[in-house]
Amino acid sequence: MGYWKNHMATIITGATAAVFTGLWPAFYDYAPILNFVFIMTVPITWFMVLTCWLSQKSADFAHHHGHEYVVHQKKSLSNSQTVQVEVPKQVNLNDIKQIQDDLSSELNELKSSVELKDDEIERLNQEISNLKTLVQIESLKAELANLKALSSKRK
Repeated sequence: MGYWKNHMATIITGATAAVFTGLWPAFYDYAPILNFVFIMTVPITWFMVLTCWLSQKSADFAHHHGHEYVVHQKKSLSNSQTVQVEVPKQVNLNDIKQIQDDLSSELNELKSSVELKDDEIERLNQEISNLKTLVQIESLKAELANLKALSSKRK
């Protein structure tokens, strides 16, 4: 997971913000421009600390850091549900065979589903080409009618 549970940026930015906050009273009366610099720097760095902390918490939540067990996500193509499978630390041979059989049957179902989808895609492509042909025929008919109308006007 990284150093300090991936809060390295938060810690370094927080230390910088703390240093700026601690130095501000020492330089308060030193020069007016330094007071302006500290007025701008201290809130911005503390805002950056808050932003770093929130973004790391969001990343931890999104990537499921902190789980004590291994979680694999299995996506099914037949329905748009995500199935979580918890994998125990030790698996015996019978369990492996059972899982392998389940996965094989699901793979066969997916293959048949893909074949059906391929057939349907091919049928739709054929229908599209037929419709394109019909559109071309109608366009030729319209052009022929226009030519007949023009020829009848010339006579």
